[in-house]
Amino acid sequence: MALIDRFLARAVKRGELHVTYADGRERRFGSGSADLPHVSIRFADRATPGRVVRHPALGAAEAFMDGRLLIERGDVRDLVKLLKGNTPWESRRGQLSPSAARRALGAVVQRLNRLNSRARSRRNVAHHYDLSDRLYDLFLDADRQYSCAYFTDADATLERAQADKMAHIAAKLLLQPHHRVLDIGCGWGGLALYIHACTGAEVTGVTLSVEQLKVARERAAAAGVADRVRFELADYRSLAGRYDRIVSVGMFEHVGPPQYRTFFAKCRELLADDGVMLLHTIGRMGVPGVTDAFTTKYIFPGGYNPALSEIARGYEGTKLFPTDVEVLRLHYALTIDQWYDRTVAARDRIVALYDERFFRLWTFYLAGAAEAFRTGGMCNYQVQLSRSRTAVPLTRDYVAATERAYREDAARG
Repeated sequence: MALIDRFLARAVKRGELHVTYADGRERRFGSGSADLPHVSIRFADRATPGRVVRHPALGAAEAFMDGRLLIERGDVRDLVKLLKGNTPWESRRGQLSPSAARRALGAVVQRLNRLNSRARSRRNVAHHYDLSDRLYDLFLDADRQYSCAYFTDADATLERAQADKMAHIAAKLLLQPHHRVLDIGCGWGGLALYIHACTGAEVTGVTLSVEQLKVARERAAAAGVADRVRFELADYRSLAGRYDRIVSVGMFEHVGPPQYRTFFAKCRELLADDGVMLLHTIGRMGVPGVTDAFTTKYIFPGGYNPALSEIARGYEGTKLFPTDVEVLRLHYALTIDQWYDRTVAARDRIVALYDERFFRLWTFYLAGAAEAFRTGGMCNYQVQLSRSRTAVPLTRDYVAATERAYREDAARG
């Protein structure tokens, strides 16, 4: 049996994978069960199967992007669901992974890549977030929230779930009209504008993306609140002053473990004595790990999703009080499902904006990311921290009551 056949026989036990090789040979793998997709692929040349065996994630991604791995039944989301669904994170089965030596080498390289200096941080952010605004408009919600939504109803629209996410976060911040709020990694400004609209609080948002900064400032000006909602191109490490509240959504993934203590120490320095902060980040449900090669090379260079233990080690010793930790398990899978559907619907426009290879890259990225939260070991953490042990109520009942009020206010317009 060829090496690729042995590899796929181990990888696919449920569902079905039909493979046609470049020499015309055909093989079927899996039980044919209906609980996972049935997918047909074709290898366009003799060399590609070997690349996939040697570097499964990156090899398969690049083969798909380059048109050397063709999907003839189903789509890339079906293929990823089939493969990931056969090896869920909680399974005791041995994972199909690189050799121990290659894992060790990869871990060393990743540690070096995660030493995010200010200059490297800006380059890494620009790699992803300075893509064309038109691309993000095609698959994100109207408010352009590029982070995990909050699904109070699994069938909610993306727009509703993203609005509910902002209400949930704002409620945890215990906001008052006189508060000064810092949004670290403010994206295109949606959360900052939402916080001001709901509470009247003054908000400063910082980003390392030139394109995001431009859009955020335009939005604040168009809303007539540029004097109360300000946006700056700045690294969090350069900030000064004191803030009543700090929020950071989808930015901590770019900090890197060597900088975690620096990040939390800086947040404590910036917080008022009774200040509260809310960190929303992708995280690992298991032990610390490494970012996969495809994501590092093509999507988020320098990015890393922390284990909860790594987050805790980051703020330990800073005298910040951990006042609440919430785990969002399937919310990001539901979010990315809708991003994927919108991306596929906008295929022709994305190809015109970039090219066919970029479209395949983007769909592979979204398909893989959704499965990382559905059957993999990824989740989202919302960690609330305070400088004071009394700044947050004794119970978390206030969260539901406050976010409900924010939703009702938004519904009234």
